[in-house]
Amino acid sequence: MPLSLQQQAPDFALPSTAGDVFKLSETFRNKPCVLYFYPKDFTPGCTKEACAFRDQFAEFRGLNIDVVGISRDDVRTHLRFKETYRLPFELLADEKGEVASLYQANILFLPLTRRVTYLLDRNHRVAAVHEDMFGAQKHIAAMIEAVKKKK
Repeated sequence: MPLSLQQQAPDFALPSTAGDVFKLSETFRNKPCVLYFYPKDFTPGCTKEACAFRDQFAEFRGLNIDVVGISRDDVRTHLRFKETYRLPFELLADEKGEVASLYQANILFLPLTRRVTYLLDRNHRVAAVHEDMFGAQKHIAAMIEAVKKKK
C-alpha cells in the first residue's frame, strides 16, 4: 500500500542527474511536486511514462509543480535515459531502494520499484497518489487532475 493521503512525505537525499544531491526538504522547500517511482530505465512502460511526463511537462510547470522520477538505476543510466528521451526533469538514483521503501514503492523480493506517483503539497504532505503498475500513462492524467482539483 502506498502512503496515505495527508501523510507527511518522508524527507530523503539521493544523487541526481543534475550532478548534485537532491534533498526533498531543501530542493523543493515550500514547493509542491510530483514524485514518480518507476521500475527501470529503457523498458517499454517506463519509457512511455517518462515521455508522457515530458510531453505534459509544460502543463505541470504552468501549475508551478516540479516533477522528479525515481528508480533503482544508477545516475549514469539515468543520464543516458534522460538524454535519449530529452527529459526536462531530473531523475534520482535510489540504487539500494531505501527511498522507495520509505514511500512503500518497493516490489517485494525483487530489486525493482513499483509504479507509484505522489503529488505532494507545498508542505510535502501527500495530496494525491496513483498506483498502477501497467497503466504507465494514466499516472500523468491522474496527477494533472489532482493538481487542478486542489487549485
